[in-house]
Amino acid sequence: MNIQDKIAIVTGASSGLGRAFSTSLVEKGALVYGLARTEKALQELKQELGENFIPVVLDISEEKKVEEWVSDTFSKKNIPQVLVNNAGLGSFNKIEETSCNEWSGMINANLNGMFLITTNIVKLMKTTSEVKHIVNIGSVLGKVGRPESAAYCTTKFGVQGFSAALLKELRVDHIKVTCLNPGSIATDFFKTSGIESHQHMLQPKDLADTLIHILETPDNMLIDEITVRPLNPKKPD
Repeated sequence: MNIQDKIAIVTGASSGLGRAFSTSLVEKGALVYGLARTEKALQELKQELGENFIPVVLDISEEKKVEEWVSDTFSKKNIPQVLVNNAGLGSFNKIEETSCNEWSGMINANLNGMFLITTNIVKLMKTTSEVKHIVNIGSVLGKVGRPESAAYCTTKFGVQGFSAALLKELRVDHIKVTCLNPGSIATDFFKTSGIESHQHMLQPKDLADTLIHILETPDNMLIDEITVRPLNPKKPD
């Protein structure tokens, strides 16, 4: 895919990995709709990236609001070619200390939200024969378990299954599906579990470059899954 002039949607765009994805896509010439719940952070990113970044304050776990935004924004003449399902929550506790609110919040953001935005966008993507691409951001914790991470691991194992099934369903409609599984990333995402970011972790810019590589593959070539880990994840002495 040639990213220039394509329409892209990035969920969880206001910080961390989503912010890096949005930046790289705009730099490649895409028009990016950046979705998040925090208006201030989105507006700050808009000031950095300019007119090719459109901030959208939206909770993707709210069914009616997602449906309304998609129908108000897009049409058969204005179809997104790229969807990056990046939004997610993480809370890391022992299972008996995990509240129902924490569990439900992760299920809603990491799975239900991904489903809601995807099902609405796919309806539009199917109306054209050009190649489109959905990239779901999974995690190494969707492949292996981790203590005090049962809820988060459950959602990311779900992302794996969602991606694998979606790929087989949508490939005949010229829609690629990729599951990108990063290891530890130098953001504040794991702060609640006592893990501070450091320079040995994966850098958001490097993962954004990986996303661009995946999107720019030839139309008849699909990277269905990729796992990216830091070479040496230990904190420097």
